[in-house]
Amino acid sequence: LQDYKHTIDAEKFRQLGYEVVDFIADYYQGLEGRPVKDVNLKPGYLKGSVPDLPPERPEPWEAVMADFKHKIMPGVVHWQHPRFFAYFSANSSFPGQLADMLIGALNMIGFSWAASPVSTELEMAMMDWLASLCGLPDRFTFRSGGPGGGVIQGTASEASLVALLAARARALAAGSGVQAAQLVAYGSDQAHSCFKKACMVAGIEHVRVLPGSPDHEYTLRPEVLVAALQADRAAGLTPFFVSTTIGTTSSCAVDPIQELAEVAAQFNCWVHVDAAYAGSAAVCPEFRHHFRGLDAVDSYAFNPHKWLLTNFDCCAMWYADTAPVKEALSLTPVYLRGQGNALDYKDWQVPLGRRFRSLKLYFVLRLYGAEALREYIRHHVALAQYFADRVQSDPRFMIAAPPRFGLVCFRLRGVDNSVNKALLEALNQRGDLFMIHTELSGQHTLRFAVGSVGTQLVHVQQAWQAVVEAAEQVLAESAGSSGASGDGTN
Repeated sequence: LQDYKHTIDAEKFRQLGYEVVDFIADYYQGLEGRPVKDVNLKPGYLKGSVPDLPPERPEPWEAVMADFKHKIMPGVVHWQHPRFFAYFSANSSFPGQLADMLIGALNMIGFSWAASPVSTELEMAMMDWLASLCGLPDRFTFRSGGPGGGVIQGTASEASLVALLAARARALAAGSGVQAAQLVAYGSDQAHSCFKKACMVAGIEHVRVLPGSPDHEYTLRPEVLVAALQADRAAGLTPFFVSTTIGTTSSCAVDPIQELAEVAAQFNCWVHVDAAYAGSAAVCPEFRHHFRGLDAVDSYAFNPHKWLLTNFDCCAMWYADTAPVKEALSLTPVYLRGQGNALDYKDWQVPLGRRFRSLKLYFVLRLYGAEALREYIRHHVALAQYFADRVQSDPRFMIAAPPRFGLVCFRLRGVDNSVNKALLEALNQRGDLFMIHTELSGQHTLRFAVGSVGTQLVHVQQAWQAVVEAAEQVLAESAGSSGASGDGTN
């Protein structure tokens, strides 16, 4: 039996690796000169560019890389572009990318301590580092010696699901004849859709989506929650889970965590806090007032891959008590039993396999350091405030929700939704920047989210100039249309 020979050996990989790193470096250096996205691209654009069947023989590297540049890259939305102001950011940094290279090379599937001692133990250490960096309650850490601890999930959506499953396990274990079909989960209509999806996946029949209050910056109010809890208990149902948010997707609203947790405790409900985007801001002490009340919740999660320079995927999640999640998800067949099973992270998540994600945090936290990370967050917050100041100084515009962290929600004043829709379309049709919208109190609202790794003041100034020019265009068109209609209305 002859030895199998791979098509690319170590020396060839070394050569190609240099080429790929050069491409990445050139890509970042030239990123500002690219459009953020191809505005003319249509669904199905790749059809015909990729053969129906894979090749039987190895193809030359030159051909593969040429197709990557000329067929794959045109379909890329450049999330790292300095004028990417859509969604929330998805940070990538060179320290994170270097770690990702090593993670891919080692390719450990760290579901258990026995399968990968270092990925398990480094993850525990990094979760304690991150908790300290963000000023989180000590009860969430391993070093406290208590029942709490942290884990890296893939996304905040996974964290929401796992928190829900842990809450259900705790509720059903409490006795008193509680049945799964009686359980009720609560969240805000401003919460991320992952709350409702988690309930769908877990089979929770009773889901209460409570209205956020426009009079209180679109937050979930304690009095609204307590009324819903009381009504369901009176109906013979069992409240068990409350999902709260620090930094909602639409407007970066911050729910009153402390007050909501006090209400939930009266009904023995698990409280989960989703701070997917905003959680990174806790590295700065001046923003920690937004995180008041975490010492009273059961689980908390945020995404370093959004705003803390750690490549996707990396969702940091902590529990005050890890026993319920292990009760919900622990399953150790005989072939996985061995030394260190008490540390097996497979029992803290839905899948079995997991990547060596903690290495990304290890590289980022060491190669940046705490102070540089704080300055990075402060820089983006200052840029967002600069944009908000421009909006407030122009009487044609209005701020639609209080600017918070790196997000500014705004719209044209005194016009209907169609004009604000036209404004956003005109902006995005340019191709050199990208924004999206939300709806607040029925009003079409533009979101300007600062968070890309290369964004500087000049890019925010360019964006504001684009907004002014587009506004002049759509307001003129609207006035012309109103004049033609003869009655001044749309």
